[in-house]
Amino acid sequence: MGNDEIGREGSTLGVYLKSLRGGMEWSLRQVEEATSREVSNAYLSQLENGKIDKPSPHVLHTLSEVYRVSYEDLMRRAGYIAPSSSRGNHEKHGRAATNAIANLTVEEEGKLLEYLSFIRSTRKKS
Repeated sequence: MGNDEIGREGSTLGVYLKSLRGGMEWSLRQVEEATSREVSNAYLSQLENGKIDKPSPHVLHTLSEVYRVSYEDLMRRAGYIAPSSSRGNHEKHGRAATNAIANLTVEEEGKLLEYLSFIRSTRKKS
């Protein structure tokens, strides 16, 4: 995946969605079924490949529930919400290893998601 593809508006969302689906080892059709056909496999494929870069908030909400990820994060990745530059003291980000995520470049984030998908797929085979 080249820098141009990662740098395009919306492509980070597509890479992220593809990585989530890959981590679950689901096909496009399985996601379609899990969304009660609210998100078609063809539409999801276009999202993952960056052909659609700004899905509706409703689609993002549906996918956030199926993938069990933050709706706000999907909204940010789609460009609806500006990234927050700081977190309040009461907000926890996660374990120590995940604290570095806020400082990743778009390319680093893409590579990390690819690696996470690989790790998850090998764990399920064990």
